[in-house]
This record gives sequence, C-alpha cells and structure tokens, in this order.
Amino acid sequence: METGKSRGKVKFGPFVADLAAGELLKKGKRVKIQQQPMQVLEALLENPRQVVTREELRTRVWPGDTFVDFEHSLNTAVKKLRAALGDSAGRPKYVETLPRRGYRFLAAVEMSEEALPVAAVKRSGKDAGKIFAVHAEEGLEFVVAPTDTKSFEEWHRLKALADDVGISMMITEQRLLLVQTGHSVRVLSTNGVAGYCEARILEGEHYGKMAMLPRKNLRALEEERKSARRSA
Repeated sequence: METGKSRGKVKFGPFVADLAAGELLKKGKRVKIQQQPMQVLEALLENPRQVVTREELRTRVWPGDTFVDFEHSLNTAVKKLRAALGDSAGRPKYVETLPRRGYRFLAAVEMSEEALPVAAVKRSGKDAGKIFAVHAEEGLEFVVAPTDTKSFEEWHRLKALADDVGISMMITEQRLLLVQTGHSVRVLSTNGVAGYCEARILEGEHYGKMAMLPRKNLRALEEERKSARRSA
C-alpha cells in the first residue's frame, strides 16, 4: 500500500473527509467519529477501490502496541466507521469486507491534488509516458481494467450490488478488460480517479486498447524481470 501523509479534503457521496483536521462532515455538518475509525477511513481513502489488508491497518493504526487485542479493536473500529457512514456490512456502499484479507472502499472519491498521499503526488509527475508490466495480486492471473470512467463507475456499482451477471456482460462487451500478468502497458495519464492511471495495453489480446489500471498493479519492467528470474 502506498502511504504518505495526506492533507486536504476528500469528497464521497454526501460526505467530506477533512484528512488534515481528522474530521468527517456530512452535508456540511460534523459527524461524530472517534480517532481510530477515522484513521481506518483515511487509510481506505488513500487507496480507493483497492484492498487495504488487516496487517497494513494494524501497522498504521496500532503500531507496536502489543497490548491491544488487534482483531477485536479493528473490528470495532470498522463497525464504528460504518455507523458514522450509515453503511451496512451486508450490503456495503462504502466499506467492503474481504474475509481474512482486509477492506476496500467502494464509492467514487474526489480528491484535490493536495489531498493525495504525498508519495502518489510525486509519482504522478514521472510515470506518464513510461512502460510498466502488469502485476496481478497473489492468486490471480489478471487485473480487471475498465476502459473508461463511465465503465469504471458502472463496474463498482455492480460490484456493490453483487451483480455478477452485469459484470460478465461488461467483460463480454469489452468495457471491462482482463489484462494478464506480465503484459506491458504505457502510462498515458495519472490525472483522474485516485489510485488509477490511464494506460495503453502493448501486448496480448487487448493490444492497443486503452484502460484504467490500478497503480499498485503496475511494476517497473526491470523489477518484473528480476521477479521472473527469481521464479524461474
């Protein structure tokens, strides 16, 4: 997970998270939320639509605290966060649970450049035009990549509704591409949905197509070659 001290405000739905002040607002009114649930929210907002593992949250919110029942504390913090957002674990609109792995923030977010993690801001200035290799998460052979912002929003809406048929139709219509690990892509733009970049696929079935790919699933070619040599 890319980390970095965040600042500024992040808008999602009727909410605004003021990361610098550690406050959550709904339609301009302050929402009561404790420090740890707010820290969990900040970690999720820094990585929207991406998995934030339980271990990453432990390191960030409870660093070095061996006297805390971490599992209970994290579950309680997420429960309080959902209560503040009016969210549901069974039908999540904002915070999705991935059993035994972690959590993912589902809703679309709007960030000012100042609100992005510092590491992400620095990275956005040097990645455009460069070629990267796609690297799927462990246990997967591909990365799901919507072809544009409209498809991106529809995909996440269908995911929140657990509409597998709708998602399958998007794949059939090639509005969602399945980009296999190892394929090369050229980054065209890093200005857009936080945590994603616009890229052109340079190899494989979808050669030449443009898609939105998570930055965390892009690996420098030299790093990818070293990984391949280690696996050989």
